[in-house]
Amino acid sequence: MNLTVRRVGPLKVVDVPEKRIDAAAAIAFKDAMRDISDVSCSDLFLNLENVGFVDSSGLGAIVAAMKNLGPERRLHLVALSPAVEKVFRLTRMDSVFTLHDSIDAALADHG
Repeated sequence: MNLTVRRVGPLKVVDVPEKRIDAAAAIAFKDAMRDISDVSCSDLFLNLENVGFVDSSGLGAIVAAMKNLGPERRLHLVALSPAVEKVFRLTRMDSVFTLHDSIDAALADHG
């Protein structure tokens, strides 16, 4: 999976180009996030604007990415579609992650 990292102001944003994070993509997603988190030294903002579907495997992969950051860094989720946001709310993961409506909202909340 080709995740890209970019700076938006003070934020490090990881863009997910895939439409789905499901069982077929979960391992590649975890591997790519592991590589990114190894070189990052701050919180990461995961831009999910292109992702329209996350299943339990995808949810597990996102949680694994958060755990890989360790206790000193946080993984923020940005631009969730209504379907993806529903998964996070139903599983109560919205209490574990900070959800932002957009990159601009994340900048306002974090800056």
